[in-house]
Amino acid sequence: MKIIIAIDSFKGCLTSAEANHAAAEGIRELWQAAETIEIPVSDGGEGWIAPFIETLGWQKKGVAVHDPLMRPILAHYAFHGDTATIEIAQACGLSLLKPEELNPLSASTHGVGDIILDAMRQGCKQFIVGLGGSATNDLGKGMLETLSPYMDRINGNGYSFTIATDVDCPLCGEKGAARVFAPQKGATPEMVEQLEQQAYTFAKESAHTHGYDLSSQPGAGAAGGLGYAFMQYLHAQRRSGAELLMDLLQFDQLLEYADLVITGEGRADQQTLMGKLPFAIMQRAKQANVPTLLLAGQVSDRQALLHAGFHDVLCINPPYTPVGEAMEKENALYRIKQTILTFA
Repeated sequence: MKIIIAIDSFKGCLTSAEANHAAAEGIRELWQAAETIEIPVSDGGEGWIAPFIETLGWQKKGVAVHDPLMRPILAHYAFHGDTATIEIAQACGLSLLKPEELNPLSASTHGVGDIILDAMRQGCKQFIVGLGGSATNDLGKGMLETLSPYMDRINGNGYSFTIATDVDCPLCGEKGAARVFAPQKGATPEMVEQLEQQAYTFAKESAHTHGYDLSSQPGAGAAGGLGYAFMQYLHAQRRSGAELLMDLLQFDQLLEYADLVITGEGRADQQTLMGKLPFAIMQRAKQANVPTLLLAGQVSDRQALLHAGFHDVLCINPPYTPVGEAMEKENALYRIKQTILTFA
């Protein structure tokens, strides 16, 4: 048997690689002769650079940057030749802050600019940027301020940017960055309105300066408007993070002669079917006539998920499991393995 394991991270609990390894242990216990291929995956958020390093063999580079509160931290990116891939969560991610520190009115994307400049010094000119998991809503202003002395060089010397995100919201409005995502980053209703006004004003000023306005483009609202900064100021192209990663990993070729794909995420529900990573993986596998098993820490809308094409959808936790218990790493690792054993 050939089994491909590509589970997304269980946010705040397990990395993609940890979840994959737990599932692989269960498979090997069942079928010792099975070939398991573990692929760390991400849709652009935390863990984005892992598959580039662990699967594609890109070089990992550490760099001193500023976190969302402008404190010095060490971040990493990956590069190969003149191409770098950046995980913005390494510099401005939610996981870098304590709950009491969350404040999207003051959190900055300055550190993202720090990473880009370091990669430029390495000779990189092509950038693949994973947008996800940010604690910021500064519209990318922090990054742009960091890059401002180098903008003429960036925009006139063959530099290119691709942003990888499965968030398709615009910058402003009811489905924009502030109203949809800022509350998750610590914003009160009053702060949301303030952030919305800032976004509208910045977009209007930028359109006047540039002669065009990309604030309504899908993905402009990603990472608190960082997507807009990349598109409006750095001429970035947007791609689905899941689709881009699978193309780079040559996922379709890996599916040849596969008997089963195992994917998963922290919570599986109707939103899974809106282009999230497990859904994109299942669609590729379905085209190759390979069944896909979906694992999750929480499951709702199971019938809709099955109807969409998943072979089976399993919750790793018993009913009514307290969230705190489910989020403990050792529990999650054990239950992924046990769920695999039960599935067989």
